Amino acid sequence: MSKLLIVGSIAFDAIETPFGKTDKILGGAAPYIALSASNFNVSSAVVSVVGEDFPLDYLSLLQKKNIDTSAVEIVKGGKTFFWSGRYHNDLNSRDTLDTQLNVLADFNPVVPDDYKDADIVMLGNLNPLVQLGVLEQLTTTPKLTILDTMNFWMEDAFLGDLLKVISKVDVITINDEEARQLSGEYSLVKAARAIEKMGPKYVVIKKGEHGALLFHKEQIFFAPALPLEEVFDPTGAGDTFAGGFSGYLTKTDDISFENMKKAIIHASNLASFCVEKFGTERMENLNRDEVQKRLQQFRELTQFEIELS
Repeated sequence: MSKLLIVGSIAFDAIETPFGKTDKILGGAAPYIALSASNFNVSSAVVSVVGEDFPLDYLSLLQKKNIDTSAVEIVKGGKTFFWSGRYHNDLNSRDTLDTQLNVLADFNPVVPDDYKDADIVMLGNLNPLVQLGVLEQLTTTPKLTILDTMNFWMEDAFLGDLLKVISKVDVITINDEEARQLSGEYSLVKAARAIEKMGPKYVVIKKGEHGALLFHKEQIFFAPALPLEEVFDPTGAGDTFAGGFSGYLTKTDDISFENMKKAIIHASNLASFCVEKFGTERMENLNRDEVQKRLQQFRELTQFEIELS
């Protein structure tokens, strides 16, 4: 079985949307990625760090999904990374109310021996130096290395390190605003081409409720987002997308452009579930029948016949 190595934050999130608010709940990139990828029954491991205040029940939740958490460091006396945010009425923009890095500030990742030869590596949004530290521990070159990042790491203080890790990966996933910031190009086609020159062979640009674009050389693929009646909480949707994308590619062991198209659809499908509940709740209880039924909806949404003259 192919192996998926997942690196990312594990956090407490406190979220407020027009539909309600939560106290501290499970958050961070790694749980969303791992829970999403678990829908493909792949062999996966999470590399992350938490404080002594982190409930072991949350780790048990991941373990029950056959996710290896042995490389999640628990810092004695430490506090887990905390983020609090409030979403605006359109749910496309938000205000960060509080960020406490805590144990994440001094995180030195340790890749488990069983995953130093992972087939696919999913580098969730983290400090680029941490992402580089993971790549340096691998004993073999992965079939595919995927990087997710955000605008915070594109500021001058981190940009050099970010460009270094970008040069070492095969796929980068970012949203449209970040693609424009990183490339200096407004056109997303030009932005993708500029980013490809930085190193990645494939560029995935996420557009939230407007779908996602996949670029490779002169090839472009677009996948819509499924129109939903209700969206409660968009937190983690991008990470869920990344988990679906990496999980499907790990399961199929096929990293061709044609198969990446399918991975984008599966990723969009899983992300559509994530936003229906607060935090990871929806992903924790997702079943195969629900996933398959919604995939059929995607098929009906995108398939059509047209006569070309």
